[in-house]
Amino acid sequence: MRKGVLRPGHIQIRVLDMPEALKHYRDLLGLIEVETDNQGRVYLKGWTEIDKFSLVLREADRPGMDFVGYKVVSEAALDRLREDLVQFGCNVEDIPAGELSGCGRRVRFDSPTGHMFELYADKEQTGKWGVSATNPEAWPRGLRGMKATRFDHCLLYGPNIAGTQRLFEEVLGFDLSEQVLEADGTRIAAFMSVGMKAHDVAFIEHPEPGKLHHASFFLNTWEDVLRAADLISMEDVSLDIGPTRHGLTHGKTIYFFDPSGNRSEVFCEGDYTYPDHPTVTWTTDQIGKSIFYHDRTLNDRFLTVVT
Repeated sequence: MRKGVLRPGHIQIRVLDMPEALKHYRDLLGLIEVETDNQGRVYLKGWTEIDKFSLVLREADRPGMDFVGYKVVSEAALDRLREDLVQFGCNVEDIPAGELSGCGRRVRFDSPTGHMFELYADKEQTGKWGVSATNPEAWPRGLRGMKATRFDHCLLYGPNIAGTQRLFEEVLGFDLSEQVLEADGTRIAAFMSVGMKAHDVAFIEHPEPGKLHHASFFLNTWEDVLRAADLISMEDVSLDIGPTRHGLTHGKTIYFFDPSGNRSEVFCEGDYTYPDHPTVTWTTDQIGKSIFYHDRTLNDRFLTVVT
């Protein structure tokens, strides 16, 4: 049952060196640098995104994720969801409008997996970069690197994914689109969607709370993913794995690391889901194929390196 959440809106990632991080997210991924605020945070967006920003980089002494934000349909929905979050038992913090440049008031809350999330109803809309809203051309000239189109989702590691899944289903209105189950029925991975995409966020059971596995950015075609792989080699960027296909969601993907050790993904295609679709299930005896459909085995780095 939909509760008023529209879609992923932004993610704030901690980086160790801002100039090096910009080489990764702006020059390699091809995100558009929007501005730097008075705290030194840098705002970026994919070229197709209507809102002012979707990625915020904050220089810090350790890598990882500060929070992920989701846009809701209205201020009234934001108020209702705030009440529901309090009743669920979340610790809720009200962030005033303007704390993030161009963004309205936000409701921030914690989760059983130790991650911080937030909701907001208003953000400045600056439109697609380099493309008019009237008689738009197919794509803008001047794009860099991989030409990432949008921030798509993130995969998060932490304990008690069952609790966070219940929070996202009962309070936020997400659906469980895909899952990985152990032989006894224990769920170790939950892929959740608030629209038609295969997933807008995913969780994997992990003993340490609040960990980021990857932030993912969408490309249009398999040829774009192959070109991204070429750029990773040309720039001597640390590669995790790919290009390959997932079993889960069937997206075509490549994983690599920013200079701070945060994992990035670019991918294309993949499945779609509706609220009436049954949950797709993978079993742990097929875990290798579920993650890397062609190799059918997992590398240790993919399972253990998180920030």
